Amino acid sequence: MRASVITAIGGPEVVQPGDVPVPDVMNSDTLVRVKAAGVNPIDGKMRSGKGNMLTDRVPCVIGGEFAGVVVQASYELAPFQPGDEVWGVLLTPRYPGAHAEYVACPFMSMARKPSNLSFIEAGAVPLAVLTAWAAVIDAGRVHTGQRVLIHAGAGGVGHFTVQLAHYYGAHVIATASERNHDLLRDLGADEAVDYSAGPFESALDEPVDVVVDLIGNAKGDRTGSRSLDARVLRDGGTYLCVPTGAFPEMHDEVAEHDRGLVASGIKLSPDGRTLETVTQLFEQGDLRVELERVFPLAEAGAAQAMVDGGHVRGKVVLDIDAERNGGS
Repeated sequence: MRASVITAIGGPEVVQPGDVPVPDVMNSDTLVRVKAAGVNPIDGKMRSGKGNMLTDRVPCVIGGEFAGVVVQASYELAPFQPGDEVWGVLLTPRYPGAHAEYVACPFMSMARKPSNLSFIEAGAVPLAVLTAWAAVIDAGRVHTGQRVLIHAGAGGVGHFTVQLAHYYGAHVIATASERNHDLLRDLGADEAVDYSAGPFESALDEPVDVVVDLIGNAKGDRTGSRSLDARVLRDGGTYLCVPTGAFPEMHDEVAEHDRGLVASGIKLSPDGRTLETVTQLFEQGDLRVELERVFPLAEAGAAQAMVDGGHVRGKVVLDIDAERNGGS
């Protein structure tokens, strides 16, 4: 099968089109013909060697989310059968990634694709929306009457985080560049803060109950540390740090504040049952996906470079069918 292959640890230039074996199907695996697959910041981190996630695996195929059509079920009465339209996530090293024509995925990590989404739209959703779910519902327990601050609210995970926090009744404040403020309001944000216009600490009328930080301190402006300010997060409030590598530093800072703050890093669960709930929310019109750009599979390196650069509005996605159909 055709795939986007990580040929070495490095920059986007190491991402090359190639031919690899169709993945083996074992135990509860389902073989899916991929129609589209999302590109996420974790892809660039893996490719560049952060966390040594790929050190012993290159050359390899990555990609954590997909939408497609089942071609082989794991057993006769398995939940998903040939012809079913599905979406899912791939998280463990045992599975080749979704930037390829086929994936083998446990049926417990898949769900029925929303009927009102195209494959291109659906392929950009699962990993990002489950990350947002882990922050808003699993860890944040966001509910009506709370105030929630979301950093990078217009990004891939961020724009789902805004929608979920709004759906569960919170007063949502999101940071983003001014060009994305109309989008944030359309998604359900009550307030949009331009992070480049001045300190976000000064833009809040009162502290929030929950901060969902999709930036951390990596960009040098210490967004994470500043989010612990008493003007931003109330005493006893919850700070959630989505960039996993940034959390150890933030955990120590939370303890130093001595204001009863609760802090946690975020790791999503590849749970098909949650993804089925998300399917229902999309079909009800309570969630939507914003696409920045669609690339053919052969240009996966360029897609990763765009995501690496930051400031993506919504999601970047690979159109796998463009490869089969001779390009787009």
